[in-house]
Order: sequence, then C-alpha cells, then structure tokens
Amino acid sequence: MKFMKLGSKPDTFQTDGNNVRYVASELASDIVVSVGDIKFYLHKFPLLSKSSHIQTLISLNNEENVDEVQISDIPGGANTFEICAKFCYGMTVTLNAYNVIATRCAAEYLGMHEAIEKGNLIYKIDVFLSSSIFRSWKDSIILLQTSKSMLPLVEDLKVVSHCIESIANKACVDVSKVDWSYTYNRKKLPEENGIESNQNGLRTRLVPKDWWVEDLCELEVDLYKSVITNIKSKAVQSNEVIGEALKAYAYRRLPNFSKGMIQCGDVSKHRLIVETIVWLLPTEKGSVPCRFLLKLLKAAIFVESGDRTKEELVKRIGQQLEEASVSDILIQAPDGATIYDVSIVQNIVREFFMKNGNAEIESVGGDELEGIRKPGILSDASKLMVAKLIDEYLAEIAKDPNLPLPEFVNLAELVSSISRPAHDGLYRAIDTYLKEHPAINKGEKKRICKLMDCRKLSVDACLHAVQNERLPLRVVVQVLYFEQLRTAASSGTSTPDIPRGIKDLNNESNGSSRSGTTNPEDELDAVATAEELKALRKELASLRLSNGVGNNDKDGDNKPSMDKAVMSKVKGLLKSKKSFIKIWASKGGQGENSGSDSSESMSSANPEEAKSTPSRNRRHSVS
Repeated sequence: MKFMKLGSKPDTFQTDGNNVRYVASELASDIVVSVGDIKFYLHKFPLLSKSSHIQTLISLNNEENVDEVQISDIPGGANTFEICAKFCYGMTVTLNAYNVIATRCAAEYLGMHEAIEKGNLIYKIDVFLSSSIFRSWKDSIILLQTSKSMLPLVEDLKVVSHCIESIANKACVDVSKVDWSYTYNRKKLPEENGIESNQNGLRTRLVPKDWWVEDLCELEVDLYKSVITNIKSKAVQSNEVIGEALKAYAYRRLPNFSKGMIQCGDVSKHRLIVETIVWLLPTEKGSVPCRFLLKLLKAAIFVESGDRTKEELVKRIGQQLEEASVSDILIQAPDGATIYDVSIVQNIVREFFMKNGNAEIESVGGDELEGIRKPGILSDASKLMVAKLIDEYLAEIAKDPNLPLPEFVNLAELVSSISRPAHDGLYRAIDTYLKEHPAINKGEKKRICKLMDCRKLSVDACLHAVQNERLPLRVVVQVLYFEQLRTAASSGTSTPDIPRGIKDLNNESNGSSRSGTTNPEDELDAVATAEELKALRKELASLRLSNGVGNNDKDGDNKPSMDKAVMSKVKGLLKSKKSFIKIWASKGGQGENSGSDSSESMSSANPEEAKSTPSRNRRHSVS
C-alpha cells in the first residue's frame, strides 16, 4: 500500500479523557475548537496560517470576545480534523488509501488552499493521489470504497471520477503489462500446476484476461456500476470478460445465489444489485451462460424486481434456450397456486422461436444472402435440443397435482412444430400427468393424448402403451396399428388385416393430431371392441419387435432362429409384467426423467390383471 508522510515534528497531541485533546506545549492554548462532542485545546497561529475557514470563524468570535469555535459538520469528524491540525503544527502525519479521501474532504472544508500558503495540505494530497494512489490498482479500489461515506462532496471534488477512470484504465491494459500475483480468493486454474512460488509465497502465473473481476466485487453496487460502465465504454474488454465480471459480482454479493435463490435479508439492496447486473449485461448472445441468466431470473422473481427486468431476462434466455437444462428452468411459482411457474417458461419458448422471425426481418430490403447468414436463424439441432428440454420439463411439472391441463397442453403445443425422431419423452410426460390427475374426463384425456404422435414411439414405449390403463382405448388402438405397420415393413411380411372401424379411426388420427379442440361427448374410445383389441394384441405378439429383426442378415442360416427367439421374447413380454418392467426401466428410463414408482406403473398395465386390482385409479408412472 502506498503512503505519504507529512511534517517532521514529533506528535505532541494528547488526550484527557474521552472528549478532550490538547497539544503538550509550554505555551498555553488560546482557542478551543469543538468538533462534535470532542474539544481541541489549540493555538491560533498554526491554524490561522493554513486554514481560511478557521480564520473566518476566529474573526467572528473576536467580535464577540469568544475563544471557542464550533465545527460540527467537518467530513470525517474529529479524526480528520486532528490530522489537519497536526499538519498545521508541522507534526508528522501519515496518509494512505484509507484516510486520504476523508482528509482531502476535511482540508477542502477548512479551506487549506495554496492561496493561504504554498505547499498547503490540499496541494500535497492532490499530488499524492495523482502520483501514487491512482497509479496503484489496490489503492484505487480502497480509495473508491472509502469515498462512499464522503458523498456528495468527493463528487464535487472530482476525486471519484478520477478514481473510476484510473481503475477502468488499468482493467483495460494489455495483460502483458500487468503485474499480477495469484491470490488466495481466486480458484486455482489447471495450468497453474507446477509453477514455482515467489519469495512472498504467492503463486504467479500468466495474467488472465479477467484478473481484475474479483477485486471489483469489493465495491458497492453504485460504484461498481460506474466502473463497469466506464470499462464497457472503452470497448477494449470482450463481452465474455464483462459477463464474467458480472457473474462474479452476483455470486459474491447475492447470498445463496449459486443455489438459484437468495437468502432473506435486505430485499431492496438485493433488488438493486439484480437490476444493476441485468442492465449491465452485454447485448451480444453468449456473453454469459444461459444458466447464469436463469439464476438471475429466479433472483429477480424472489426480490420482486420490476417487469422490465424480468422481461429483459426472458428475452435473453430465449435467445440461448438450447443451452439450458431441466433443473435450470424449474422456476418456483410466486403465487403458490402451482409448484412451478409454467407461464414464464412459455414466454421464454416464444422468445426462442422469435429468433427466426427476427432474422427474416433483418434480411428484408437488403442483401438476402447476408440476411440468411445472420445468427438469428434457428438450426435444426438447437430446435431439437429445445424440444427435448421441454419434453423433460413437461414430465417434471406433470407431477404437480394442481397443474391445470391448459398450461400443460399450451406449452407442449409451442414445440409441436419441431420434428423429433421419437416422442417417448412426451409420452412419459403425458402418462405422468394422467397418473397425477386421475379425475380428468375423456375429452381432456383425448386432448392431452393428441399431443403425441403414436407413430414416433419406440418399441419399448409401444409395449408400455398397449398395456397402459390410463390411456384412452383409441390411443392404444393407434399404437397397435402403427406398430403392426412398422413391424410388418421391417420383417418384409404383408400388412395384417385391421378391422375397418380401427382403420377409420387411424385415418382420422393422421390428420390434425395436435388440434386442441375436442368434443368431450364424442365417444371415439368405443370404436374398437375388447375382442378387436385382444385380436390385435395377439397379432402383435406374432410379429417381430426386436431392433435387430428386419435388417439384412449376412448369415441367412441365423434368420429362422432369430425369428423364433424374437417371437418368444414378445410373447413373454406381453404375458410377464416383470420382464416388461425390466425392459422399460433399462431402456426407456435412460436419458429421461424417471419417477420413483415405475414398477407400480408397469405391473398394473396388464389389462388381464386389472380386474383383481383394488382401485383402478391407482397411480402409475412411465419411467
């Protein structure tokens, strides 16, 4: 730390009790200066020679024959006045980053300018600031911290603005010119292994671009905002480094932020921090991780930030939603009516799809090829990732018994336009919802099941669906129908005969399968009779459902034995609920959100055993 010593005489200030201070001298004091509750017994001449304010006070008191002056509002109080008084006496005083700003303000208050005497205190402090403090990274930060209590006087003196400019300039210096050492509060990076310690025991390394971010976390939010704004205005640091600085500040200043929540405390202070960080975020996508943005959104909801803050976060999250995980978007509902806030996730998904529209708008009136190259256009990979994310999210929120069906359906329909190779995740979400909401009527069951394309269910999902008592009979028939078509095509056999009523049902399902408008009184579930369903299941058991069947086999001799083994496996699956549980748990449960009662779901899915089940409405789960 930089410091400056002023004066050469020994310090003869002494105390008498808690409220009296005096100068040990052969000359009796001839003036009393009261600073708050403390009285200073001093001599007029040293004070008059350097302070214009003391001159004015003494001249007024002489007219009234009073030897005591009152100084109640001096910056820094009695301590800073004592430093200034010692300087007047020529006694040794030491200034450093902790006391220099208060002393500078006190000297300004006392009028210790060059016009009173050459080399006065204000001049010496300004030289010290410009030649030492502002050139030191740590001292500049300390000075800025201590200036908080001196506002707004330090702003009038331009000390704060000079300090902020100094800090910003240093943060933007090329790292090759930065003398930086490894500190205890910074996580050790992998490349630091094996680097020798210097004489002070501090590990040194190549200076990272974000070497300054943690030190700035010591600043209060308003000063921090001023520094970051200044750094951004210089356009030297990358958006990623600025984002890293904001991320570090959030983790340091918001308690429990790493867990996606904020502990109780000064809510207004935390709200100011959250809103400041949001409006300091770089505009470019990817400058901060999507997970960090979602934590900010959760924090903004917790501290009741304004709508503009939350809307800004929703917009930014939507621009990079494909980076999120299910745990990231599980946002607690503020009203408590449901467990999770589904509406805000719907808004995020809408923002995600708006990237395509924005890209098209940008290309209008300009070079079409240039517009196509703009980063707003969604890729098929990102769409697929978001579709899978929402499927998994639906499976989680479906466990909420208070979740209204329209919220589930509306969110699912937002991603219905995204073509994904399998609908197993969506099927699990639907099955979980049916399990947790056994009281919904037939029309509502049909509405939620129309979200799913039965042709895109895997073999394991089909095997589970045909024995799932929660599904409407029409859905089971569709699953059987499409599975027979697929199995017949893969095995090279002819398509089995399907009852005409079932064909009509499936022809209808090939139309608008995702339409949410249904007539609850329409009894399509009665199209297929129990005998027809039993015949279809028997037909299904005679076909090959294994993944390996239907492919070209180099060894023709193995094909008959393979067919026989497959048929035996299928029949066993349809008859043995234990085998069915194992197949679904080992294949369907991987990569999806699985529930804790999968065994119960699979064991109760056999229609033949449902007759002996005490309650038909017992809960099931897919996973």
